[in-house]
Amino acid sequence: MVTSPGPREGPRVTGRTPPNLNNYNRFQNVFLIYNPVAGKLVRNPRLLGSAIGLLKEQFGPVELSPTTGPRTATAIAGECVRRGADLVVVLGGDGTLNEVLNGLVGTGVCCAALPGGTANVLGIEIGAGADVKRAIRGLPERVPYSVPLGVMRTASGEARYFLLMAGAGIDAVIVNRVNAALKRKVGKAAYWVGGFSLLGSPLDEFEVCINGVSYRASFALASRVRNYGGDLTIATSANLLHPEFEVVLFEGRSTFRYLKYFAGVLTRTAKKMSGVHYLRGAKLELRPCGKESPIQLDGEAAGQLPVTIEIAAERVTMLLPREFVARREMGAGPISLQ
Repeated sequence: MVTSPGPREGPRVTGRTPPNLNNYNRFQNVFLIYNPVAGKLVRNPRLLGSAIGLLKEQFGPVELSPTTGPRTATAIAGECVRRGADLVVVLGGDGTLNEVLNGLVGTGVCCAALPGGTANVLGIEIGAGADVKRAIRGLPERVPYSVPLGVMRTASGEARYFLLMAGAGIDAVIVNRVNAALKRKVGKAAYWVGGFSLLGSPLDEFEVCINGVSYRASFALASRVRNYGGDLTIATSANLLHPEFEVVLFEGRSTFRYLKYFAGVLTRTAKKMSGVHYLRGAKLELRPCGKESPIQLDGEAAGQLPVTIEIAAERVTMLLPREFVARREMGAGPISLQ
């Protein structure tokens, strides 16, 4: 069961950004949680030192807290809170960020994410891009915002929060099959290798219940963001700042059918295709149809169905670019990276 260290004072907000946007200067106790085996840090050994130097230029002293293995960042984040952190900077992939946020939920401690991983979905989504140094230099232009979270609850009552998306079916199968060493070496290409290895294999279907209606699908995405995998846009109307999911369902057991779906995603015509459903809601239930079906949260394997996914009552405070906040509060489109 996820627990958090408890609330503390800090530059957090409860809804919209505060009128005074100079909260950046309030941070006096900054911690950097980084994943030493994150893709970009492995491929560029000098990047970590450069990032630390830039952060010290921005903030002064920065406490360093490396992760020590999978599922260790949540406890490390909790320890940062107990040591008085008012800003936790995360350098790693979306999975490392997920773990950290599970340790910061409800504390009021602010979090800033740097794109050190493979897909870097959040960085692309908020317009910060996938360049670590560029993202650090852009931190002064970010403002604290209280962001809604999703939460996955298992049949046993275990809860796990997520920021970006929950996916069941074919994408969760691919996440489970990706070779970690290959992922560190070649990045996102490892997912394509995993995906093409499924061609010709029948997919397991499962039941999705949302807004009182049941569907049968082989892919379900409950997304809080429009970006998917760093390169694609599937949930075209998702809004990170709004307390709801855009839910995308693909039907069918044939992997060859997904070639058509993929073409629809690329051409932004998937919504018009038979076998595709675009829905909105704050809660959905996913149940297997016989065989076990995996699920992923923020791009990391997260167990098996059945699960309930809903918008959590708790929030997390994040530093987000001003332009992103302004556009998403108005319901505007994608953020330019220029």
